Amino acid sequence: MKLAMIEHGGRTSPAVCTDDSAFDLQRALPCAAEAAREAFGANALPSMLDLIAAGERALRFLRAVLDDPGRFAAARAPLAAVRLLAPIPRPPKNVFCLGRNYAEHIREDNVSRDQATALPEVPQFFTKPWTAIVGPEAGIRYDQRVTRRLDYEVELAVVIGRGGRDIAEEQAMDHVFGYTIVNDVSARDLQKRHDQWFKGKALDTFCPMGPWIVTADEIADPHALRIELGVNGQPRQDASTAQMIFPIARQIASLSAGLTLEPGDVIATGTPSGVGYAMNPRQWLQAGDEIVCRIEKIGTLRNRVVAAG
Repeated sequence: MKLAMIEHGGRTSPAVCTDDSAFDLQRALPCAAEAAREAFGANALPSMLDLIAAGERALRFLRAVLDDPGRFAAARAPLAAVRLLAPIPRPPKNVFCLGRNYAEHIREDNVSRDQATALPEVPQFFTKPWTAIVGPEAGIRYDQRVTRRLDYEVELAVVIGRGGRDIAEEQAMDHVFGYTIVNDVSARDLQKRHDQWFKGKALDTFCPMGPWIVTADEIADPHALRIELGVNGQPRQDASTAQMIFPIARQIASLSAGLTLEPGDVIATGTPSGVGYAMNPRQWLQAGDEIVCRIEKIGTLRNRVVAAG
C-alpha cells in the first residue's frame, strides 16, 4: 500500500493511494466506524504517526478501504486533484542518515579529493532536523549568502514501524513499516568549513521526502531496487540498493544499540555514486534546476531549486 499525506479542500490528512485515487482517511473513518475504532481506538483523527504506531490494526483498516472503494466513495479524490506532502512531516526525532554506505560513492569521493579513505567498518550516522523536511514539488531553498555549493543525494529511506532498543540484526526487518525516498540535499562548502556533516545537510528544505510510504509487504527485497537521480533530465545517479555496504538490518541494529527507535522514525540509508561535487568539472545545483529522484517500486520525488528571496 501507498500511504501519503495529502492536502485537499483546504485540509491535510493521511491517505491511502491507488494509481489514480487518494482516500482521505479522516473522511473514511465515519464510513466504517466500528473498524475505525478497532484500528485507532478513541482517536478519531489519526495522524500518519498514529497510523504507523497502530501497525497491523491500521493496515487492516486500509485494506478494507481499498477492497470496498464504493463504501468509502465520500473519502475518495482523484490523485491528480490532491497535493502530496511529505509523508512524515515531523518524525519523532531528527531524520537519521547514513553516510558513506556505497563503495563507489566512497571511491568517487577519494578521487575528487585525491585521498585514499578506507571503507567504514561500522555505519556512520548523522541527522537532519525535521525543519529540513519538505514534500514532493516543494522548492529547495538556495541562499547564496549561506552556501555556493549546493548538491543532491538520492537515498532509500526506511520508516520504523515497531519501536525498540537494542534490536537484534536477525529481528531488525520486523521493525520496518515501509519505505520512502529522501533527497539528502547538501551544502558542500558548509560541510568542509564546519568539518562535519550536520550543518551542511540541515538547512531548511534540505530533506525532500516522498512521494509516499510504500508498506514493507509490497517490497520483498529492499536491497534489490534500482535507485536513480537526474538533474534537468540529465542522468546523474544510477545504481542498485544491492550495493549498500551495510544492509538495512545492520543499520537498525547498530543505530538502536542503546538508543530507542520509535514508530515513525526515518533512516536514510546512504547515496550511491554520481553526486555533483565528484564530477569533473564539479556540477553544483543552481536556481531553477529540477531534481528527480526515482526508486523502483516506490515512485518519483521531484523538486526544484528556488533562489532565496
